[in-house]
Amino acid sequence: MADFSTGLRISSSGLSAQRQRMNTISSNIANINTTKTPEGGPYRRKDVVFEAMPEARNFGELVTMPPDDNLQRVQVTDIHVERDAVDMRYEPDHPDANPEGYVAYPKINLMEEMANMIQATRGYEANVSAIQASKDMAMGALEIGR
Repeated sequence: MADFSTGLRISSSGLSAQRQRMNTISSNIANINTTKTPEGGPYRRKDVVFEAMPEARNFGELVTMPPDDNLQRVQVTDIHVERDAVDMRYEPDHPDANPEGYVAYPKINLMEEMANMIQATRGYEANVSAIQASKDMAMGALEIGR
């Protein structure tokens, strides 16, 4: 059986994961025309990898409650970098052009990134709503106890 704090911890893991996803998407959009990075070559598109993890519990919960394998939190386990995705454009006057006159740009689709940003925002908002609902239930329980 889950309590209020478990629901809050699960929702907060979703907030954290979606925040990291939004930061990664923002970085992709900001570097859409970056042709040279400190690592060399154009910026490489990044994407977060989510994984469902068993709900971490504190010691008191481990001692007093049986484990519930149905409760899982989300965690960012990796940030995937697309190594081979480049867009070669013919710009012979560009300072980063190769001998044939082509410049390697990141292969980032702005519309796809914006759709991903909207999806991450909706996920973030859903977790905020779940936290607010948990707070409202806790306050209702306190009101009943008066």
